[in-house]
Amino acid sequence: MDLIPQVIFGGTTRFFLGLTTFLIYAMDHPLQAGVGVSPEPFQSVYDSTMKWDEGFAGETMVSLGTGEVELVYYAVGRAICEAVDRDIRRLGVRCSAESTPGSKYNAEAIHSGELEFGIVQSDIAYAAYDGKDAFANRPFGDLRSVIVLYPEIVTIIARSGSGIAKIADLAGRRTNVGRQGSGTHAVWDDLQAVLGWKDAQITELPADEDARALCARDYANFLQVGHPSAAVRAQLAACPTSFVAVDGPAIDALVSGGSYFLKRHISGQLYGLTADTPSFGSNAVLMTSAGVDAKAVAAFTREISAHIDDLRAKHRVLASLTVGEMTSDHIPAPFHPAADQIYRALKLLK
Repeated sequence: MDLIPQVIFGGTTRFFLGLTTFLIYAMDHPLQAGVGVSPEPFQSVYDSTMKWDEGFAGETMVSLGTGEVELVYYAVGRAICEAVDRDIRRLGVRCSAESTPGSKYNAEAIHSGELEFGIVQSDIAYAAYDGKDAFANRPFGDLRSVIVLYPEIVTIIARSGSGIAKIADLAGRRTNVGRQGSGTHAVWDDLQAVLGWKDAQITELPADEDARALCARDYANFLQVGHPSAAVRAQLAACPTSFVAVDGPAIDALVSGGSYFLKRHISGQLYGLTADTPSFGSNAVLMTSAGVDAKAVAAFTREISAHIDDLRAKHRVLASLTVGEMTSDHIPAPFHPAADQIYRALKLLK
């Protein structure tokens, strides 16, 4: 910049900054007025709400990886943390639900130690534990199961009149498959491979944008969620849309090829529809690492078992959760020793 414009702009900036500072001093008299607040109230709030790691002697702070704020994982994670945090003094454990991209990210973050717990789709957890697919070069043999939470069903929504009624109709059509790092995206990759689609047109929009995109163009949204889902209900209500049937020989081959996938149906009754929609899915499982403090794992297991009725009331996706289903045969990795011990004491495991 030439010298004269530089002086003009610099001088103007200095003038306004000086004028602002003068007005603050002249009109507000900072730190000089007769009414003020001492530091003690601020210190009290900080000590009670911010200093999580210094609250009680021996308190353990743990992070629970969930999903995007608009989706089910985050709401379920919040409910779990509320159950664990009911009696921090007795348990010595404090839980923080963290928003994340989803299952794959959660499994990797547990592996790296960034998270102590995470909600993970069982197919993703199987791959991580066995060192397959995205985890082929970095198997996670210390991955451990804590609780089987609820089934998640592959859910595809398309605009009415788009000509997309079944999974085969998605060939060559633009489809939103969610963010990288989510379990939904990983299942789409498996589905695309079994269907033999090499040039699929996909987008990776976050949950807060996919409904708008669905209504704006010839488009389909691919999700894997627990039902009922507020996000699914919002997409069905945003514009004329319908569920897409996910079945056929290729789907049967995908389900039979892995112990983690199960044939499912999306209940039409949950969304005011007359018919169910065929699909498939896996389970959402609370996972941890073998190296996580047994006290924390025991706290999660005991509190969820003890407050299972409250959890069912907090979110409808947990409405069918029972103590027996928490120890389902379809676990992607062995139970953490602390959880295993509690389940055996409750005679849920032999």
